[in-house]
Amino acid sequence: MGQLLTAANVKALTYGAMNVVSASGIVFANKAVFQTYGFHFTYALTWIHTVFTLVGMRLFAVGGMFQVKSIPQARLVPLAAAYVAYIVLCNLSLKVNTVGFYQVMKIAVAPTVIALELLMFRRVPPARIVASVMVVCLGIGVATVTDTQMVSNIVGIAVGVGATLMTALYQIWAGSKQKELKASSMQLLHAYTPQATLMLGLLIPMCEPMGWNTIHLPAAPGADAAAIAAAAAAPPVRPPGSLLAYEYHPVAVAAIIISAILGLLVSLSTFLVIGATSSLTYNVVGHLKTVIILSGGCMFFGDTMPLKKFTGVCIAMMGIIWYTQQKLASGNGGGAAAAAAASGDPAAAAGPRLPLLPISSSPVPVSVKSVYTATAARSRGAAAAAAAGGGPMINGHHHAHR
Repeated sequence: MGQLLTAANVKALTYGAMNVVSASGIVFANKAVFQTYGFHFTYALTWIHTVFTLVGMRLFAVGGMFQVKSIPQARLVPLAAAYVAYIVLCNLSLKVNTVGFYQVMKIAVAPTVIALELLMFRRVPPARIVASVMVVCLGIGVATVTDTQMVSNIVGIAVGVGATLMTALYQIWAGSKQKELKASSMQLLHAYTPQATLMLGLLIPMCEPMGWNTIHLPAAPGADAAAIAAAAAAPPVRPPGSLLAYEYHPVAVAAIIISAILGLLVSLSTFLVIGATSSLTYNVVGHLKTVIILSGGCMFFGDTMPLKKFTGVCIAMMGIIWYTQQKLASGNGGGAAAAAAASGDPAAAAGPRLPLLPISSSPVPVSVKSVYTATAARSRGAAAAAAAGGGPMINGHHHAHR
């Protein structure tokens, strides 16, 4: 028992708990911002998250968590644009759908990546991978077709499918860019967040109802002469439902800030948990997050979970667990990416398989700096594997954001 309670294991458990709390909490916080506090401005919320990520990545770099890599900005523009598209669609999916359907579509990212790689690169996966993906698709089909809340929400289905497709495309493209630029996930995220922040800042006034001009609110239908006169004499106001007319009361602002901080912690904790433990641990953590998010949707946001839908979710979970086991067994680091797809987290590079926890006979402390050293060593190993034909996916952040 004493061997288990080493400083290394305590740190590893702490990082794992941080990842579970932040990745699950960001979904709940985002949904609360949209549903409870009525902040329906997807582009604006995503921009706030990206600003927090931009500042946070600068602080992580100054703190020595990773070395800043100089990358030509022109080579980052397409990747930044893809990042903006995928994260906006994911947040929009959470806004217009139930938490359960949002998370089920996140599970669908893994089979979507397989299908796109087959279509785009003629990359045929092993038979066991195909079988596991078919189980995932069967579960998703049962969970969604039997969900009466969703079959009537055509817009929500379209947005969810679009978010899944864009997330898969982004993961494939970002993974290839990471190999091409020889940059780690943190280095790449640090490099393109300034461009992503600028793009989102330009999109806000184009896509959100800003409410630049003030208007006089008319009197209610059937109002008497006095009410009509009072309405005409009232000072002009911003159009209701616009960004500038939103009432930024302290509780709503706090919810938005908390969601932004949680989004940053997702990136940090993903980096730390893989560096301090293993891709196997990250897979276990990823499946736990999926269960928590699905349960939280029912507990906090009124999602329904009839037996058929529950059965479909269980089938999909069994399929994704089987899928990640196959990826882990292949030894190419794909297990972490599969868990990331299942939980909605960005994918991250994973190196050689290690024990579930880094058990050591000597109490060697695990610091942020030592985690960076371990992760950098794994990145070098992953780069060598990439040269042989396989490649890791990168941390795309979300995001979660909140």
